[in-house]
Amino acid sequence: QVQLVESGGGLVQAGGSLRLSCAASGNIFSIKTMGWYRQTPGKQRELVAAITSGGSTNYADSVKGRFTISRDNAKNTVYLQMNSLKPEDTAVYYCNADITYYIGPVYFDNNYWGQGTQVTVSS
Repeated sequence: QVQLVESGGGLVQAGGSLRLSCAASGNIFSIKTMGWYRQTPGKQRELVAAITSGGSTNYADSVKGRFTISRDNAKNTVYLQMNSLKPEDTAVYYCNADITYYIGPVYFDNNYWGQGTQVTVSS
């Protein structure tokens, strides 16, 4: 009933910028926290940034001052603007969202992940 579709990954040189987008679709009633995580081979998935429905944000220390998370509630979309990229930012980036959806008159809460988008930063 619900899916998250990411876009915007790619290859960029160190110091460059990328903007990731993640759009939620389906029978959505509301979305609470939306966030971006990243994962490299052999490591656990880690939180990069998160934003609540009210606009409060939280960032990993490693990206503070370089990355900005934002959302468009009317479009059910979250963005991650990544500036001053470093080779250590190379990872698969995943979108995550806490969503209330409905099937007919019944409402459900669930946590969803996107399919992931590769970000590669060359030195």
